[in-house]
Formats: sequence, structure tokens, C-alpha cells
Amino acid sequence: MTYESPGNAALPAVDEPVPPQRTLSRYNKVPEVTVYFWLIKVLCTTVGETAADLLNSNAGLGLTGVSVLMSGLLAIVLVVQFRTRAYRPGIYWLAVALISIVGTLISDNLTDNMGVPLETSTIVFALLLAIVFLVWYRRERTLSIHHIDTTGRESFYWLAVLFTFALGTAAGDLVSERMDLGYWLSAVLFAMAIAAVALARFTLDLNAVCSFWVAYILTRPLGASIGDYLSQSTADGGLGFGTVVTSALFLAVILGLVVYLAVTRRDVTERKRSTDTRHERLISRRPDRVPKS
Repeated sequence: MTYESPGNAALPAVDEPVPPQRTLSRYNKVPEVTVYFWLIKVLCTTVGETAADLLNSNAGLGLTGVSVLMSGLLAIVLVVQFRTRAYRPGIYWLAVALISIVGTLISDNLTDNMGVPLETSTIVFALLLAIVFLVWYRRERTLSIHHIDTTGRESFYWLAVLFTFALGTAAGDLVSERMDLGYWLSAVLFAMAIAAVALARFTLDLNAVCSFWVAYILTRPLGASIGDYLSQSTADGGLGFGTVVTSALFLAVILGLVVYLAVTRRDVTERKRSTDTRHERLISRRPDRVPKS
């Protein structure tokens, strides 16, 4: 079958190759947003809180030394992540776990080492995140994580993720200190906030991209509250499991889930160019064509 214009000028057959669009890669570089995504995300934020406390207390490097070490490890993992051609659960979630630790350490450095008030750091991180979103949208015209398929979009994505962790840490600590709720009630409060975002999304048609990033920020203080509740001593309102046991437990669960996803590929979103896709692009380029059998 060929397609012809009204002037009978022959056009390429449907199965002729069409040059790919320059801005698209074959695969999305981040996972599909499923229940597994949110579960691992919360677990990673918990590990970020407890591992940061553990390293700061036991590594003997001090808060600044630990921050430099973990930032170096994160940089290495991100280089590997950027060099992959598709989403790889192990690499991706290792980057998220490390960025959770680094985001926590950035906020802690500002508060503990530099004496920056939590109100100030919360506002600064919120502004930085807003700037990232603004520049990202102006350059790419989308903030959707379903289209992290170019180096530029992936760069904006990871920068936004870093600032969400830093903002979540500062804002979570601010709320916990001002309201003095304790770890358990703080976790309930942030879980209710996430539930409210989900309710607004599905009942009030809140923008999907906006609701995703708000929930993404709120999972940081939720995970931190859970981690503190499990690891802190009973005298301080926790269960007294300690940072070592809590970190090891959550890392084991994360590892199990990541291995499961790597095997089943339940959260992989592939955008392969098929004949139908080429057909649609060819049609869109020559709207004057009408099919002729």
C-alpha cells in the first residue's frame, strides 16, 4: 500500500524508515510510579536518616567529612546512572538511597555546623527547587517523569530529587521541633498529608505532575520520622532499635524489592519505535495524504 497526494505525487511507503526525533531516547530512565516506587522511596528516606546519623556518629570523620565522602560516592553512582541507556533498578535506587543521605547531610551541615535556622534553610531549599522546576519547564516544556529520556531532562530530574530531600529534611525537622509531636505522631501527620494529596489528585483532579512532586517531598519527613521512631532510644520517644539495626533492616527490604523488580520488570516503561509509531509520525508530517489501496 502507498499513499498519494491529490496531485498523484507518489509518497514513501509506510514501511520506509523515518529519521528519529533528536530529543527522544528509546527508553525512559526512571521507573513507572507504582506502589513499589513509593514503598522503596519511603524506605530509602528512612535509610537516609538513620545512615546519616550512623555515619556521623561512628565513622569518625565528622559531619563535614561524612558529607564529602557520601557526595563522592553519589557522584560516581550518578555517572554510572547517566551512562546507562535504560532504567536499571539497582543503579537507580542506589542513587536515590545515596542522594537521600547527601540531602540529609546538606541540611544537617547548614543547621549544626553553620547555625542556619531551619526556617531559613527551608525557604532557601524551596526557592532552589522552584528555580530548578522553572528552568526545567522553560527548557523542556514538561516536568513529567514519564519523559526522562534525554541527558538534559535527567540532569534536571536528579537535581530536583536532591533538593526535595534537602527541603524535606529541613521542613520535617522544623515541623517536628515547632509542634513537638514526637516521632510517631510526626509520621502520622506526614502520612495524612500525603493521603490528602492523593485524595485531591483522584477526587479534585489535582494536576498529576504537581501532586507527584508534592508527595515526593512529603515522603522525606515521613521516612525520617519512621527511622527516628525505630532507631532512637525509648527515653527519647523511640523504640530503641538503634541506627545499625534499623539501617540494616531497611536496606535488606530495599534490596529484596529491587531484586524483585529487576527480575519481573514490573516498573519498566519502554517506548519502542514500532511501525505504527513511524506510521503516525509520517502521517503527521504529510497531513494531505489519503490512503489508497
